[in-house]
Amino acid sequence: MTPLVRKLEVRLERAADDIGVVGHLLLHERAIYFEYAPAWLARGPSISPLKLALQPGIFKAPATTRLHGVFADALPDGWGLLLMDRLFRKRGLVPEQLSPLDRLAHLGARTMGALTFHPCTDAEPVADRSIPLDRLAAAAEEVYRGHPSELLPVLQHAGGSPGGARPKVLVAVRGDSMVFGTAVPPPGHEPWLIKFWAGDEQRDVGAIEHVYARLARHAGLWVPDTRLFVAKNGQRFFGVRRFDRDEAGARTHVHTLAGLLDADFREPNLDYDMLLRVTMHLTRAQPDVRQAFRQMVFNVLAHNRDDHGKNFSFLMDREGGWRLSPAYDLNFVAGPGGEHTMTLDGEGRRPTWQHMLRLARRASIDEKTARAIVDEVRAALARWPREARAVEVAPATISDIGRRLDAVAAEAELPGSGAARRTRRR
Repeated sequence: MTPLVRKLEVRLERAADDIGVVGHLLLHERAIYFEYAPAWLARGPSISPLKLALQPGIFKAPATTRLHGVFADALPDGWGLLLMDRLFRKRGLVPEQLSPLDRLAHLGARTMGALTFHPCTDAEPVADRSIPLDRLAAAAEEVYRGHPSELLPVLQHAGGSPGGARPKVLVAVRGDSMVFGTAVPPPGHEPWLIKFWAGDEQRDVGAIEHVYARLARHAGLWVPDTRLFVAKNGQRFFGVRRFDRDEAGARTHVHTLAGLLDADFREPNLDYDMLLRVTMHLTRAQPDVRQAFRQMVFNVLAHNRDDHGKNFSFLMDREGGWRLSPAYDLNFVAGPGGEHTMTLDGEGRRPTWQHMLRLARRASIDEKTARAIVDEVRAALARWPREARAVEVAPATISDIGRRLDAVAAEAELPGSGAARRTRRR
């Protein structure tokens, strides 16, 4: 079977009255090419400054990833890819024989961020957008475990576009009411993303991520609003306010670090040095660089080792300026082989203060500022037991994570200033 789609129009859709044709994607002899539209070349900006300069000509996608990074950012992975493949098979298609353009065309305008792809090949309507949360969660678990579900089309429309391994849905929320999978939130609603459990994950995983978001805020990180959504059966699910949409439904172009570099996020091939350098190059703002450094310190001391290149993003404004996105996907994670996916100055298993300090100096962050950031992160993480108890995380889990946080801090050989001495608040 040959791929269904050979050419796509790429648009940047900020709002209904702010849509521009960026260019076209073309599949030719198993390779994918992109070319900016003449009108876009005249006004810009580049949608991917490091790899797709705003200039005439044809850009060939890397052979390793088969798709330019900025467009790969629009595709789901993990859960979203599983849903897409199930739906393809249900329609008699063989996912392995489809191209990335087929997948982009399937999403159409149902993408995260502001890039959309046309024509869309999935026009199947979903009538009921107010299904109870616990029913959607149960259906997601059925699909995750390989069982059929009559709600597969609903799950695909409500949660088939975000990245990440865990099942999730996009919702528009107003008080206790929510609508699933809407491109534009109804009046008075806010756009949120809700995560379910993945297979045999512990049922505290959502509460832990909520606590980590609170700790990150205390540590000075830019973090979107988060909350625990409680289903009718009492189950609790982590929710985060989307930063690629506003209340009116206006969209923001989002580009991940992996996408900017045409890197495969599944491979541990990036270092925090690259994150800091890209942040400075794109934003030209030292506060954003310090924020990226702060997130690195938090990931180390909070034992968040799922720090791959898709878990760091940048937002483009209407003038083509860039800023670091809020932090997301913060949780207690072991990482591949127990190591950080993104190394610190080459070290992934046991990064120390010296690794952090070398990276700080390269990023023009002085030692005093770097020490202050470490102290602030440690003080925030000292709140772990209290914050976790407040949302009823299991006592054994609180103790286990607390012990690991203490061990990480000891292994990091942190500077021993008075403010940095860690005393857990019980």
